[in-house]
Amino acid sequence: MKKFGFLAGVAGLALTAVLAASSAGSADDSKLEQLKAQGFARVAIANEPPYTAVAADGKVSGAAPDVAREIFKRLGVGDIVASISEYGAMIPGLQAGRFDVVTAGLFMKPERCAAVAYSEPVLCDAEAMLVKKGNPKGFKSYEDVAKDSSATIGAPGGGTEEKLALNAGVPRDRVIVVPDGQSGLKMLQDGRIDAYSLPVLSINDLVKKANDPNLEVIAPVQGAPVYCDGAAFKKGDEALRDAYDVELAKLKKSGEFAKIIEPYGFSAAAAMSTTRDKLCAAK
Repeated sequence: MKKFGFLAGVAGLALTAVLAASSAGSADDSKLEQLKAQGFARVAIANEPPYTAVAADGKVSGAAPDVAREIFKRLGVGDIVASISEYGAMIPGLQAGRFDVVTAGLFMKPERCAAVAYSEPVLCDAEAMLVKKGNPKGFKSYEDVAKDSSATIGAPGGGTEEKLALNAGVPRDRVIVVPDGQSGLKMLQDGRIDAYSLPVLSINDLVKKANDPNLEVIAPVQGAPVYCDGAAFKKGDEALRDAYDVELAKLKKSGEFAKIIEPYGFSAAAAMSTTRDKLCAAK
């Protein structure tokens, strides 16, 4: 996964900010003390791999619960106990006190941000590009493709990536409609297109299955939307949320965050390229 050098600085600033917020809210830490006493946190999940998953033996895994488990452990809460819930029932269940937190790929939207107290971003689905190893044309954005008069990009017909490329100024005849992932991969390998664009998770899955060392993933695509979830806490539990954010920022800065989520196909860089405030304000 391609990394960006400025992220370490961003993570450092984020850590400073959440440490300050945590200090301001530390007077009201009764919820965290309650969770420490009971030894676990009740989390809502959707059993939707790779975000969340429940094995046949009942073991809860997936990127979101794995992050939550590690953070709660660092906060002194021994484990998490998961309940499977439909997405539409998660926020009402949280508000009714049936869960302590939602860790389930519940993407931040303004209306959700008004209803719950989100952590900073955890799991993101951003746009990605698949290119030849070394990124010979130096693509970082759809605008870069537009500026190169010889460049072509493949994308699903009628999909977000096609629209983003056209809106960035790539001429219609240089945006090649691709019917499926395998076709896009083959076209890139054969040199018929210079880049193939899909969401990060889809590109990562394609690359994993291809096992081709001559490919490289550019993610996230600069200037393209990033959709992220965060751990969602009940309004009134902001002190617990702030404590969670402190440990999340430490995980991101140390590299442990990437080690947890990237085996599932998620991009740590995408989660570290945006903030809760930006996502909650998005139109």
